[in-house]
Amino acid sequence: MYRVAVVGGKPAPISGAKELGIDVVLVHEEGKYDLDELGPHCERIVHAAIDDRDAILAVLRPLHRERPFDLLLTSTEDAAIPVAAVNAELGLPGTSERTSRIIKDKALTRRALAEHGLSPVRFRAPESAEDAADFQGEVGDRIVVKPIDGVASLHIHVATTPQEAAAAWTALQEAGYSRVIAEEYLDGPVVSVDSFSHQGRHIVVGMSEYLMNDLFVEWQVATISETAWPHREALRAATAELLDAVGLTDGPAHSEFVLTPAGPRVLETHNRLAGSGAPDLVRRATGVDLARMFLTVPLGIDKLPETHPEPTGGAAIRFFVPEAGRITAITGLDEVGVPVLRVPPGVRPPHIIPYLYKFAEDEAAVVISKSEGDTVNPLRAVMDCDNGYVLAQGRDMRDAVAKAAALTERIRFHVE
Repeated sequence: MYRVAVVGGKPAPISGAKELGIDVVLVHEEGKYDLDELGPHCERIVHAAIDDRDAILAVLRPLHRERPFDLLLTSTEDAAIPVAAVNAELGLPGTSERTSRIIKDKALTRRALAEHGLSPVRFRAPESAEDAADFQGEVGDRIVVKPIDGVASLHIHVATTPQEAAAAWTALQEAGYSRVIAEEYLDGPVVSVDSFSHQGRHIVVGMSEYLMNDLFVEWQVATISETAWPHREALRAATAELLDAVGLTDGPAHSEFVLTPAGPRVLETHNRLAGSGAPDLVRRATGVDLARMFLTVPLGIDKLPETHPEPTGGAAIRFFVPEAGRITAITGLDEVGVPVLRVPPGVRPPHIIPYLYKFAEDEAAVVISKSEGDTVNPLRAVMDCDNGYVLAQGRDMRDAVAKAAALTERIRFHVE
């Protein structure tokens, strides 16, 4: 029987662990997970701040002494650096703290790429509003100013003048972001690549594309990307080069690229599974289960595929993004002809894809996460996609997107 500690995350990476002969000790923050979702898959759940090395070590060290862990893993961005530090303390294998820091810090990622002569993008970590303004003047065109360790499309500013660049830097400081990165704006569609690595070998499993609003917040994810697929060889090569440059040899990675006229350019990368249900979409489109591999490949239960998988279909998730306001009614649910689940009134799910695990065998489904009287927030970040979603599977990406769109159009959130 294997024993693995997992810090944070959603149900998918640990689902079915007991059937695989894996005892999972989950470290999570009290009140930030659904016990019904996670509890059945765990040996036990212990509470600690998942971004705090000392807190994680305090709850895991005695359990490790009692019965050693084979692995300590996380699929949560906030926990990557502390988990790496705890692995080193307990003598367990895993991604190094250095690599986790390079990935978390977008300026360090850019420097690592530059040192390897990869994905040339002009950037600077401005230390003042004047520094940000100077950088925009040097570029002479649009730049992006954002938190150096930002996530979930939060606080991304596009600046076209030195004055706008200075204002963006100041706005980020006022929002609590002391460290900022400024980059040249990359023209082209954004695509994501989901990969898995083992002992330095990298396999690209999925390629997805998004629908986004003007604030770069994704409200639809679809795979296998029709936009990315013609560039698959370049993206596969660029992903391997990126992961080698930052030193990631094992586990999942979620990398985003812009398909510029000069070729793919790295937007950012993360040493975790993708969010917004993307691993489930990839499973539906390729038959390869990244969430299962999270545990089984490093333990040697499953082998990393020898080659990049070819798509066998398509899948999409589309979030409900009605106008902001108070919900007075939700109509059309009786007309969709697919499974529908509603989060009970007064219950706030800990993430934006509740119940996703319940639909593993369904080709389409609807989840409504809010009720009459609840508030729809303006779409300023991914966490604002919390009203519910439609999941659809199809012959290919286009078919899946069409099914998801048709289901979404039948359901109306009435707001005032």
